[in-house]
Amino acid sequence: MFRENSANPIQRMLQQSHSFMELKFIFLAVLCCTIIAPAAAYDPLDPNGNVSIRWDVMSWTTDGYVAAVTINNLQLFRHFMSPGWTLGWTWAKKEIIWSMLGAQATEQGDCSKFKINIPHSCKRNPTVVDLLPDAPFNQQFTNCCKGGVLASWGEDPSASVAAFQISVGLSGTSNKTLKMPKNYTLLGPGPGYTCGPGKVVPSSHFLSADGRRKAQALMTWNVTCTYSKFLASKNPSCCVSLSSFYSTKIIPCPACACGCQSNSTCIMSNSTLLQKPGINTPRKDNAPLLQCTKHMCPVRIHWHLKLNYEAYWRVKIAITNFNFRRNYSQWTLVVQHPNLNNVTQVFSFNYKSLLPYQSINDTGMFYGMKFYNDYLMEAGPYGNVQSELLMQKDKSTFTLRQGWGFPRRVYFNGDECMLPPPDQYPFLPNSARLYTFGTSKVTVYALLIMWWMW
Repeated sequence: MFRENSANPIQRMLQQSHSFMELKFIFLAVLCCTIIAPAAAYDPLDPNGNVSIRWDVMSWTTDGYVAAVTINNLQLFRHFMSPGWTLGWTWAKKEIIWSMLGAQATEQGDCSKFKINIPHSCKRNPTVVDLLPDAPFNQQFTNCCKGGVLASWGEDPSASVAAFQISVGLSGTSNKTLKMPKNYTLLGPGPGYTCGPGKVVPSSHFLSADGRRKAQALMTWNVTCTYSKFLASKNPSCCVSLSSFYSTKIIPCPACACGCQSNSTCIMSNSTLLQKPGINTPRKDNAPLLQCTKHMCPVRIHWHLKLNYEAYWRVKIAITNFNFRRNYSQWTLVVQHPNLNNVTQVFSFNYKSLLPYQSINDTGMFYGMKFYNDYLMEAGPYGNVQSELLMQKDKSTFTLRQGWGFPRRVYFNGDECMLPPPDQYPFLPNSARLYTFGTSKVTVYALLIMWWMW
C-alpha cells in the first residue's frame, strides 16, 4: 500500500506533464495554421461568410486561354457598396490580357513591344474593376456592369454575383502548362479582405439555354477571400445610443467611440461651410467629412424601447448619417437580441432572420425598402432612416430589468458598432419608495377606520 501511494504523485506529475505538452503542441499547431492561412477569418454572426472567386477556363487559344471569372459574395450581411469591388493579382510568368468583357483593367501598362495587336493590359499585377451599367452592349457579360456593387447573400442572392470574361496571352495552353495567378487582392471598396492562393477544384458544369446539354469547364480553380474588421480600420465606424419609455435619461454613444479627432477635421451642422460648392463631393481616398460630435462616428444607430403591452413590446430604430461626403446605398443593419425569435411585424424596413448557428434564432438583418429608404443620404436633414419593431413576449424570458431589452450586438454594413457600457443602460426606476408610500397610506386608512368604528 505504501509503495502504491508513493507512486501515485509521480504518476500524476507525469500525466500533468504529458497533458501540458499536448496543450502546447495544439497551441503551436493552431498558431502555425493561423500564420500559414492568411485568408482565415471569423465573424461570430457569420462564421461561414466569405467571397469566392472562381476561374473557369472555357477554351484554349494559340498562346493562352479564355476564362470566365465569377465573384460570389457569400457573406450574410456584408455587401459591396459604391464605388464597388476591385480585384487584383500577380501573374505567375509574363502573361498579358488580350481582351475583357464585363470588366476592365484600370491600367494598360507598357505594351510597347507589341506592334500590331495591342493588348488590353500588359501589367504584371493588373487591377480589374466592374463596368458601369451604361456600358456598350458588345462589352457586357453575364452578371456584369453593376458599377462593382454587390448585395449580400442574405439580402439578395441573385444580386450578390458578378462575372467577367478575360482572354489571357503568353500563358500555358493546357492544364499542365498553365500557371495560376498569385497574390490575389480584393477591395470592397476599401481594405479589409485577405485572399488565399488559388486551388484547383473539380471543373464547373454549365447547362445550355434549353437545359438539355451540360458543358464542362476545361479547368477550374477557386480563390477564397475573407473579411477582417481589424484590417479595414483600427476604429469602429458606427456606434449605438439607447433610451427607453421608463427613463428620461438618454444614453449617448461612448465618447470618441470611433476615434478622437481634432475639430479641424469635422464641421458643425450649422456651419456656413456647408454652403460651399463641392463640399459634399466624395474624394478618391474616401476621406470622410464628419459632423462634429462627441462620438465622432460616421453612423449612429439609436435603439428606443417605445411601448410595453401585455403580450407584445415595441422598439423604434433610427439610423443617422453624420458623414457629409457619403451616401449609403443598400445599407444593412444586423441586430442580435434573444427576442428576435418572435418578431411580429417590422414597419418601414425589410427584415430577414439570420441563422448562423441554425438552432439559435436571435439574429436578424434589417435593410431598406427598394426605392423608398434603401438609400441613406448624407449628413443633414435627410440623412436618417427609421422604423419600428413589434415583438411578441416570451413570458419565461421577457423582462425590462438589467438592460435585457437592449441589443447584444449591432452591425451596420457588416462592421460591428460600439455599444455603451452595460452599467450605463437605462434601468427600471426603483419602486421601493413608492411601495413604502403605498403601504403607509393603507396603514393610515386602516387606523382611521378603526378609530371611527371605535
